[in-house]
Amino acid sequence: MATHHRPLHALLGGGAVADVLLWRRRNVSAAAVGGATVVWFLFERAGYSLPSVLSNAVLLLVVILFFWAKSASLLNRPLPPLPNLEVSDVVVEKAADRALVWINKLLAVGHDIAIKRDRTVFIQVILVLWVVSCIGMLFNFFTLIYIGVVLSLSVPPFYERYQDHVDEKLGLAHKVLSRHFDTIISKTGQPSKQKKAE
Repeated sequence: MATHHRPLHALLGGGAVADVLLWRRRNVSAAAVGGATVVWFLFERAGYSLPSVLSNAVLLLVVILFFWAKSASLLNRPLPPLPNLEVSDVVVEKAADRALVWINKLLAVGHDIAIKRDRTVFIQVILVLWVVSCIGMLFNFFTLIYIGVVLSLSVPPFYERYQDHVDEKLGLAHKVLSRHFDTIISKTGQPSKQKKAE
């Protein structure tokens, strides 16, 4: 099997996020799992809703800041240390640039399906949407987010430890799935990529 040129830590960005995902900062990783578990429990098992929790948290924050400011003026204490509460143009431009890239990729996929009539992309989109639909029927939104957080904090260290075995099994699965996918494509009338290359 082919080996990766860069270690998994570098592939994950090589910074603090990679350290957390690979459990090199055990306290932060454990806090992330614990926090995700608490949030999931609040919304799924305790029956709280997101708007009510957010509005109560903001209400509590506003009341605390109001009374802190009033008591500070009466007791000659400093006002609450609030940062400048505005979003800079640079942040908005970066977010818009990143969103533009993703939107253009989605539009390119739509273009490939509608204009170019690419059956390969069409079948891939159908399969992905079908899998998302099946997963959506099994789990609600917060449970799905919780599963995603737990998997993102458990799969990378597992993969880092057993990378050779996992790569070997994924390579075999990729060959089998590619063979089945080529069969589906050939039955729909469009030649596969391998036949086009020949």
